[in-house]
Amino acid sequence: MSEASRALAVIIPTLNAEAGLAATLSALPFTAQRIVVDGGSGDGTVDVARAAAAEVVRSPPGRGVQLAAGAAAAQAPWLLFLHADTRLDPQAWRALEAHLADPDQARTAAVFGFQLDERPWQARLLEWGVRLRVAVLALPYGDQGLLIHRDLYEAVGGYRPLPLMEDVDLVRRLGRRRLQLLPGHAITSAARWRRRGWARQTLLNLGCLALYLTGAPPAEIARIYGR
Repeated sequence: MSEASRALAVIIPTLNAEAGLAATLSALPFTAQRIVVDGGSGDGTVDVARAAAAEVVRSPPGRGVQLAAGAAAAQAPWLLFLHADTRLDPQAWRALEAHLADPDQARTAAVFGFQLDERPWQARLLEWGVRLRVAVLALPYGDQGLLIHRDLYEAVGGYRPLPLMEDVDLVRRLGRRRLQLLPGHAITSAARWRRRGWARQTLLNLGCLALYLTGAPPAEIARIYGR
């Protein structure tokens, strides 16, 4: 186990994530701590997590609550927050290890490039749009991962117990100067775009972001997103 591996806890919030969780966990290199924070799954999510030697933390549902619970359970100085349907590619893992090896990087958090696991033109257009959003607004979403030192995480107040937009809330508190884009990609399942439709899901994401930035309550945004 490398020094970087000993320094890292990977935190994954889940809710009925059985279908994609095994692939996410199997893509992790060996780390000191793998934490799956389950919000009350009714499928085999917890069994999948335990089969992959992950620590299971029980939590009320809500991604912000679950992520905060995972951070509280972590023992390593560096935290990597990943969605249950997201995995880092090899280039991203190399960049992560280099980031952890540099003591100066503890003052900044990092995310990775967004990539979907399907190749239609709609996916390429969406990936371009995400790159533009990150470059212009410095607003990556949670499906780009978040690598952050515990000291910085605690200094900015960590994840708040929001049902949605917890990722945007945290990166806005970090600010552009304390956030960097590392080489490599966080590869995310395109299942929800297939299920809802490429245009509908994309417009829904943009609409929810606009509502949040204009001050709409996160609970109301979550209700709209879940329709």
